[in-house]
Amino acid sequence: MAAPDTRAVRSAGAQARTRAFRFLKGAAARLRHLVLIPILLLLWEGAVRSGLANPNIFPPPTAVFKATVDLAEAGLLWADIRASVLRVAVGFGLAAVTGISLGLLLAMNRKVAAYMLPLVEILRPISVIAWIPLAILWFGLGDHSAWFIIFIGGFFPIFTNAYTGACSVAPIHVQVSQCFGAGRWLFLTRVMLPTAVPYIVTGLRVGLGVAWTCVIAAELIAATSGLGYMIQLARSMVETEKVMSGMIVIGAVGFLMNSLMLWLEHALVGWKTPN
Repeated sequence: MAAPDTRAVRSAGAQARTRAFRFLKGAAARLRHLVLIPILLLLWEGAVRSGLANPNIFPPPTAVFKATVDLAEAGLLWADIRASVLRVAVGFGLAAVTGISLGLLLAMNRKVAAYMLPLVEILRPISVIAWIPLAILWFGLGDHSAWFIIFIGGFFPIFTNAYTGACSVAPIHVQVSQCFGAGRWLFLTRVMLPTAVPYIVTGLRVGLGVAWTCVIAAELIAATSGLGYMIQLARSMVETEKVMSGMIVIGAVGFLMNSLMLWLEHALVGWKTPN
């Protein structure tokens, strides 16, 4: 008969193997959905090598990969990624704080909201591209104009979702809080904010995607560093493989940012996600 400590060791080993199997099974399931990417890369490479596509205009994946490695080894790629991510962090952070705060405040004061919302709805449809000339005039070239463009792009989806979520508090919850004599701060933190959190997280996810798009647009015109500037510089030198390398890196970083927001959404409002 096995000793108790031996059985415990065997049980722990079985649990570790079970966890590892589940992890590998989940990873395989996720990788299965990426099978289209290598197929497209093979078709792309074959089209260029067979002469169906001009390699000067449409370089093959191998050339794009080599250009990416060269930029990384030279340190240029990491510097541009860092510059773009830092700009997004500042602009998106300002947009998140302002959008969430204003959305909650206006939801608590509908009289003020009646005056503010028309202004928001007038400014919201204006493309961030239209703001770039003003950003350059007001802030010049560099980080400040990029922060402004990112702020404009990220603010509106964050504010809209925060305001909508804060206004979606069930009337019965409002009545109960009034019956118990809850003050404005208690109502905000215990009733309104928990109701609005799923909307806020959705707004943050959308706003981050818009912010990442905005930083590239701003860097194409109003910056001297970053991934957008790298693409613009490569275009002027007719280095198409570097242009496409920058585009792929932009997509990869954006994918990582979206994955981070999905993790945040699951951590904060996982109880809202259906099984």
